[in-house]
Amino acid sequence: MTRTFPVDWVDAFTDAPFGGNGCAVVHGGAELDDETAMRFVRETSLVECTFTGPSDVADVKVRYFLASREIPFAGHPTVATVAALKARGLMAGDRVTLETGAGLVPVVLRDRWIEMTQVAPQFGPQPDVALVADVAGLDAGDIIAPPQLVSTGLPFVITVLKDHEALRRARLNPEALRRLAQSLGHDGTDLMEPFLVTLSGATGQGDTFSRLLLAPPSPPEDPFTGSATGAMAAYLWRYGLMRKDSFLAEQGHWMGRPGQARVTRVGPADAMDGIRVAGQAWRLMSGDLHL
Repeated sequence: MTRTFPVDWVDAFTDAPFGGNGCAVVHGGAELDDETAMRFVRETSLVECTFTGPSDVADVKVRYFLASREIPFAGHPTVATVAALKARGLMAGDRVTLETGAGLVPVVLRDRWIEMTQVAPQFGPQPDVALVADVAGLDAGDIIAPPQLVSTGLPFVITVLKDHEALRRARLNPEALRRLAQSLGHDGTDLMEPFLVTLSGATGQGDTFSRLLLAPPSPPEDPFTGSATGAMAAYLWRYGLMRKDSFLAEQGHWMGRPGQARVTRVGPADAMDGIRVAGQAWRLMSGDLHL
């Protein structure tokens, strides 16, 4: 028997079509088995897709999938999901709470901005600088601060580079990525790739500019990474590398998919209660999935 699920394709962290990062939102799809969800992601060639369903503890349950596995949380799919819920009249007012694998995530619509509050940052170990540099195909001297595992729902090794030239040279080494995961006590399936950040924007508006290079079977690069942006912001504030309490993060410009997020700290830099990450969204396509 064929099952039909409404689907919205939304570009997140952009106010125009074909910018930011795309995500397909499958309404009611949280009931699907893992393999079907992953096959759908591969069918779209997107980095991530979301699958929603009813929740006993929040307004909506959201499951996040890569082409290779389910992950507990992701930023641009959260923005995309809320934009899709709003467009279909599936949320009351301008506030919604999502049940995710990383916990409850409250989201507020402010004008055209969708603002999620990511969980309080968790700071993990600091891996060897040379190993992190090897993962990105860079020299250790290109990294200007100790890399560290940071999570606001999904763990990334935050890696601050000296300039845009180093950022442009970065190339992912999957074998070195496996060694990095092992050095941190991970099996490689629950750790995302290093998030590379520079302390100057891609445009005059931006305060940071970042890249996330991805391992197969995902596409080679993520246009905009909301979960890593939250972790990156927490790192910058903790170590005094960002003086503003709120700043503009940029990503994806060299891919032809420029994206921006407004990032705001919740609490003091030495005791953050959460990280607010806000972005706009463009609902690009709508239709039905038949399985």
